[in-house]
Amino acid sequence: MAAATTPTDTGAEAVYRRYVATLNARRWEELGAVVHDDVTHDGRRMTRGQFADLLREDVAVIPDLRYDVQALVVSGDHLAARLWFDCTPARPFRGVDTGGRRVAFAEHAFYRLADGRIRTVESVVDVDAVRRQVQPG
Repeated sequence: MAAATTPTDTGAEAVYRRYVATLNARRWEELGAVVHDDVTHDGRRMTRGQFADLLREDVAVIPDLRYDVQALVVSGDHLAARLWFDCTPARPFRGVDTGGRRVAFAEHAFYRLADGRIRTVESVVDVDAVRRQVQPG
């Protein structure tokens, strides 16, 4: 188990855990402490504000969205995480209409930090797992 971190800990793991806590608390205005001004998300450059808009949209689609870090690997300024979601989309999620049913799925995400903040995010969401849970028999 990882050692506890303090708010002044600036290591990559601490930055990432603060990022996840910020997302779970919906404290979008605090993203600047952990996300760089310019972000590359899945190959697309954007401002931190545009990135925050993507995160807000996820919450609009899935109001009970909660990021659960199941695994985290850190190597210098690079991180790999397996995130778990157990939630109820209110609208179609990534092209899948869940019909308001609760679904569970993983996201595998890779991050690179620059200057102590997240600069690059590459992620793969297991949308097929969502489809399997809502398809008839």
